[in-house]
Amino acid sequence: MTLQQLHYAIVISETGSMNKAAERLYISQPSLTGAVQELEKELGITVFHRSARGVTLTNDGQEFIAYAKQVYDQYEQLTEKYGPEGNIKKKFGVTTQHYSFAVKAFVEMVKGFDTSKYEFAIREARTREVIDDVASLRSEIGILYLSDFNRKVITKILNANEIAFHELIDCKAYVYLWKGHPLADKKSICMEELGGYPFLSFEQNGNESFYFLEEIFTMNEYSQMIKVNDRATVLNLMVGLNGYTLCSGIICGELNGEDYRAIPLKDDGSDNMTMKIGYIVKKNRILSGLAKLYIEKLQEYLRG
Repeated sequence: MTLQQLHYAIVISETGSMNKAAERLYISQPSLTGAVQELEKELGITVFHRSARGVTLTNDGQEFIAYAKQVYDQYEQLTEKYGPEGNIKKKFGVTTQHYSFAVKAFVEMVKGFDTSKYEFAIREARTREVIDDVASLRSEIGILYLSDFNRKVITKILNANEIAFHELIDCKAYVYLWKGHPLADKKSICMEELGGYPFLSFEQNGNESFYFLEEIFTMNEYSQMIKVNDRATVLNLMVGLNGYTLCSGIICGELNGEDYRAIPLKDDGSDNMTMKIGYIVKKNRILSGLAKLYIEKLQEYLRG
């Protein structure tokens, strides 16, 4: 049984005539008759009752045509969506730790496309979710950082999921706080000076959550810590509570606003001062054109 035979049978049932069906299908009547006979032989039923007045469906034929229409309708929908003239939207997704530069690069990439023809997605998520989204191909690209402290654990998880990490930039740790914070005018800040203020940390889940924290210096004991789950709340708590967080220093003022400061954290001589921010992708997978363009926008922004 072929889709062509189903189509023939459906058209015959609609026209009630072999001649009219042959004309609509642009084939000869003998060819159409032969195709229907082969179909009936394969099915083991008589689909059409033939008479001098035309053709009508048998009881078996009525049931068969009902199913045939369902199948052929689905085929036509598939052809309409995925065929040469199809209207399927190209998809691209990225999942990232809470980095405004990742969002900015996404914005710059999307500007060049008609979004009615594409399905774009950007997700700010917990570290484990960044990895899981890339592993499951929910997102083609993930953005996260490695340090001496978390590298062994994160790399092990990446390898287990056949994911590769590609470094984008090395950066030192910065203190991120509100411009009205008592320490906002300092040229650099040491950890001891931050002791009286709440440390704002993006909440993580899982047994390895200690290694999944997005902020560098996760081994530190903070006298005051508040867990949050989105970037807007961090900014609000910076203003309301004089809170602070630790970051890469790569801040997009266009998106976060100009009311915040990124001030270098004084180097204590430890190797853990350096963050290696990069993107992750499935190993041995050819990147789409959209993914390559997004990486270019990331690199372009970071160079700036």
